[in-house]
Amino acid sequence: MTAPITILLVDDHPVVRSGLRAMLAGQHDFELIGEAATGEEGVAAAVALAPDVVLMDLQLGAGIHGSEATRRIIALDGPRVLVLTTFDTDADILAAIEAGAIGYLLKDAPSDDLHAAIRSAATGGSALAPSVASRLLGRVRGPDTTLSSRELEVLGHVAEGLSNRQISKRMFLSETTVKTHLVHIYAKLGVDSRTAAVATATRKGLIRPS
Repeated sequence: MTAPITILLVDDHPVVRSGLRAMLAGQHDFELIGEAATGEEGVAAAVALAPDVVLMDLQLGAGIHGSEATRRIIALDGPRVLVLTTFDTDADILAAIEAGAIGYLLKDAPSDDLHAAIRSAATGGSALAPSVASRLLGRVRGPDTTLSSRELEVLGHVAEGLSNRQISKRMFLSETTVKTHLVHIYAKLGVDSRTAAVATATRKGLIRPS
């Protein structure tokens, strides 16, 4: 008999974890071996339990972001991380994919899609929500007008209300480098101010509303 796919669930909402437990319960080839409510707990559980697949939320309240938790878990060179979140902005998608996530699904995905994604992840296959796949394809087809992950990070801090100096300290960059990123952001978005850049990027789904 084939061993079941062992799963670790990382999400800060008890109700969501309960719902996911129910979605996984009826699958004979799945075994939920642990749960965690924060990124730090998720990393520690991944070290202790060595699951085949980690279902990872991105927004985990206080502590490290889900993408950082993903990066640390991937560094263990064992578990595959499947992001399961409510957000499909470019900033979230790129952060997760660059951290090493093997798949990216939205929480409103049908249970059959989730089951298939877990099985695919366990064997090293990728799984992307249709909206995520189309965004990534769009970036490949139009690289000159899409924002890089670093530009999206800068713009996210602008949306938080941070000044160039504050952004430079947060990202360990010089103020000149931050200004250069902003120039490129303005050009790509066709805007001429911080406010317009944030508004346009939010409308396009590049960053989440602040």
